[in-house]
Formats: sequence, C-alpha cells, structure tokens
Amino acid sequence: MNSDFLSPIKDSVVAHSVLLPSNSLGRTFLVHSQTDGFPDLSDVQMAIVGVEEDRNTEDNFGSGKDLHHIRRHLYQLFPGNWSTKIADLGNIKKGNATSDTHFAVTQVVRDLLKKNIIPIIIGGGQDATFSNYRAYDQLEQTVNLVAVDSMFDLGTLEDELSSKSYLSKIIMQEPNNLFNYSNIGYQTYFNSQEEINLIHSLNFDAFRLGEAKKLEIVEPVFRDADIVSIDIGAVRQSDAPANNNVSPNGFYGEEICAIARYAGISDKVSSFGIYEYNSKYDSNYQTAHLIAQMIWYFIEGVNFRAKDYPFSTKEDYQKFTVLLDNDDPINFYKSDKTGRWWMEINLIKDNKYKRHALIPCTYQDYLETTEQVIPERWFKAQRKMV
Repeated sequence: MNSDFLSPIKDSVVAHSVLLPSNSLGRTFLVHSQTDGFPDLSDVQMAIVGVEEDRNTEDNFGSGKDLHHIRRHLYQLFPGNWSTKIADLGNIKKGNATSDTHFAVTQVVRDLLKKNIIPIIIGGGQDATFSNYRAYDQLEQTVNLVAVDSMFDLGTLEDELSSKSYLSKIIMQEPNNLFNYSNIGYQTYFNSQEEINLIHSLNFDAFRLGEAKKLEIVEPVFRDADIVSIDIGAVRQSDAPANNNVSPNGFYGEEICAIARYAGISDKVSSFGIYEYNSKYDSNYQTAHLIAQMIWYFIEGVNFRAKDYPFSTKEDYQKFTVLLDNDDPINFYKSDKTGRWWMEINLIKDNKYKRHALIPCTYQDYLETTEQVIPERWFKAQRKMV
C-alpha cells in the first residue's frame, strides 16, 4: 500500500516499548518506525492508524495531537489468547487543507480494506468518519454505519464538513452507499426534536443512553455494522475527561469497553474508529488509558469472532417460522454455535440489498413475533428494501 501518507511512530514511544516485557503488545506489534521503516503487511489482520487532523472539530481543537499517549498505554498491555497479527502504521499528518487529510484517510482505509485488514483509527475529529465511509465506494456495496455518540452530528446542508455535520454529508452526497445508520447512546437534550424526528423518518436506529446501557438490546446493531465510529465524548466526564465537549452523563468506562468488544466480535465490522481525544484535558492520561483498553477489547472481540453469520449455508442453524395473522411467515434462524438470532426479509433474487436480507435480532424479538408483535427493526429494514 502507499505509505507516503503515514508518518512513523515517535522515536521516544518506540524506545519505551523496547523496555517493555517481551510478550507485551508493544513488543508484538509490527511498528512503522524511523529505524525499521514501513512494516510488511503480509498476514496482518488489523492496523492502527492515527489521524492528526483537528481543524474541523467544533470546540475541541487539538484532538489530533499527542496520540502517543494512547500508544504508550496500549503498548504496555498484554495480549489475550490471540492469533491475529497487528501493525501500528503511524499517523496521517495534517494536509495543506483539511480536504487533503480527508483524501489521505480515504486512501489509507481503502488500501487496508483491499488487503482485508481492519483499520483501527484513533485521534482527530469525528468528521474522519466521512472519509472512512468514502473508502467503501470501491466495494460497490451498501454499508451500515454505527455511531456511539451523544449527538447525531447532522448539522445542516449548508454547513461545511465538520465533526458536528458529517452525518448529513454521508446521507446526502453521491454516491450514496449508506443502507443504515444507527446511533448508540444519544442524549435527548443535545439533539433537537427536528433531528430526532428526521432520524426516525429515515428508518434509522437511535437508542437513548438509558436504553443503550442494556447492552443486550444493542448487540444486534453492532452485529450488522460495517463501520463503527465512537466519539469519546459519549463517555461520562469522570471516566474520560479528554474532550472539551464532554458531559457529566454518558457511558461508564466498562460499558464503552463492552461496546468495543461487541464491535470486534461482529463478523461484519471492517473498520473501527475512536475520535475526539484531546490530550490537553486528559487528567493523568486517564482517557488515553481508557482508549487503549477499548482498542484492546476490540482486538479481543475480533479474535473471538464466531463466523456464524449465515452468509450462504443455513445447515448449522435452527429455523423457526412464525406465521402471522395475515398468513405471511417470518423466518428466524438461531446459530447452534453461539445461540445468536437472525430474522429474514423475503427479497426478490436480484435486489441490490440482498446482503441485508438477514437481520440480526434477539431471542426477545422472536418471542414477540410469536405473540403477533412484529419487531420494529424488521419493519425498518423492510421499508428500506422496497
């Protein structure tokens, strides 16, 4: 891949990692350093990429700096029972204009996706999610985006691309490859009723913070995601102070780590980003430490992927057919391997949304359907596929 967009890890971080125990992450990662150059990506399954762009962040300028604090804490951690090969490719520097940086993000993510390497993006404003999304254009498929955020970041159509308006650009700009957007953890008082109504009218999913804390409810959302984007401001200030827009309310540290693991364990998630880290507000580098642990949990999840999404064969699944009052059946599939559930949307063979015909769901969705209560997620998917 083209490494021209990526600058090596700081020498001080690399030197510090040499002093770590031989089985720590800092000693097992392949690292893009000034001494050793760009690593060989053969057999690499995940790659960490920093983004130093912060000019489009609103009220959080400085979010692209000092990413080495995250790396220092990450490198000190010990791996789980993992088999994956991981590389740290360094940082994408600020371009002459923000558009240059966003172009570089798209190119780097695109190159990694072509190699079936999952990019783990850290730092910079959450507007980098737009560049991440644009990297999927070459795949010529619709994608699902999940954002863990207290706000929808819609902005207005007239706004320039920023951390508070990137979603409207994803929704409106061509080519439009977005099939579904899901927000996890929004706080109502940070979003206008017009925005909330718009999200629902577009048949997108939105889970308020109190609802999203019941993690078993949102697990199917991550199971169906291609891109996961986390604004570290979704975590409460006491657990992650390094964000100028942080709030007293939000996810606890252990909850956001569980969310990161759900993202990793999903068979479909192919890119993962944590944004809006601002070191100048980071008391005792607590947020850097939390982000390092989030990355650890994401990697842990990837290593324990069950690969039980029923892409082609359904032989290893129990099939349950629920006949509705109107005589239309809904088929449910339960994995023998993990006990996870899916429900099926009946589509014509050549429908372009065929990859979304099986919707992750919960056992509770199945039970409600047997009582003739069709799950809302089934209705939303059906409406988007007609």
